[in-house]
Amino acid sequence: MSPSNRNRSRKIPYNKLPISFSDQVSLLEQRGLATPDKAKAEFYLSQLNYYRFAAYCLPFERDHTTHQFIAGTQFDEILNLYIFDRALRLLVLDAIERVEVSLRAQLAYHLSHNHGTAHPHLKPILFHNPVIYGASINNLNGDIQRSREELQPPIWAVVELMTMGQLSRWFSNIEERSDRQAIGRIYRLDEKIMTSFCEHLSLVRNHAAHHARLWNRDFTKTPMLPRRGEQRLINSLLIVPDTDRR
Repeated sequence: MSPSNRNRSRKIPYNKLPISFSDQVSLLEQRGLATPDKAKAEFYLSQLNYYRFAAYCLPFERDHTTHQFIAGTQFDEILNLYIFDRALRLLVLDAIERVEVSLRAQLAYHLSHNHGTAHPHLKPILFHNPVIYGASINNLNGDIQRSREELQPPIWAVVELMTMGQLSRWFSNIEERSDRQAIGRIYRLDEKIMTSFCEHLSLVRNHAAHHARLWNRDFTKTPMLPRRGEQRLINSLLIVPDTDRR
């Protein structure tokens, strides 16, 4: 192993010891956080986990190295931010569920009708990348076995076993652009835009489903924005910066 690889494999030891919920409240107070109701603060830390709570503290810190809070910061300000983010996750999951269920239906409908078979997913020739196809069909076969289906189910049945991430991979790997366009047209999106949307929504859904923070998070995959199409749709996707903050 090269010295550079050895250095990368070394982990800095974590020497901090666990502290009680009561001591966690005291630590926050030492850093300048106002906690007028200590019992309430202790209860929420016992339910949320200090590490999760700390992520919502960042905008209220005047020094990220020492984690000192801006003077006057209240515990409830940070708690309310967490509650907002929780509500946001639920709204996002509700919205993505509709896209996911709809995409299952459209993928099954167009591939089966365009190619005249109930099992287009079993035809490697219909898909572009053999490696991605192999991994996708292996995952799907595993799900089918666990569902105890006696026969090879048609595509309109197997899509119900696909997650948003799996749907995204199946869609983006379709060989014929005309097939992808037929599906994207249902949503008034070009197939390239549709592909990027599916990848982004899959990532967002995974974060939301695992109760991870959505607020103030940068995602590694961002959706391409359409340049042509219905203006109302385009306007709804544009992020307008808030220039009137005070």
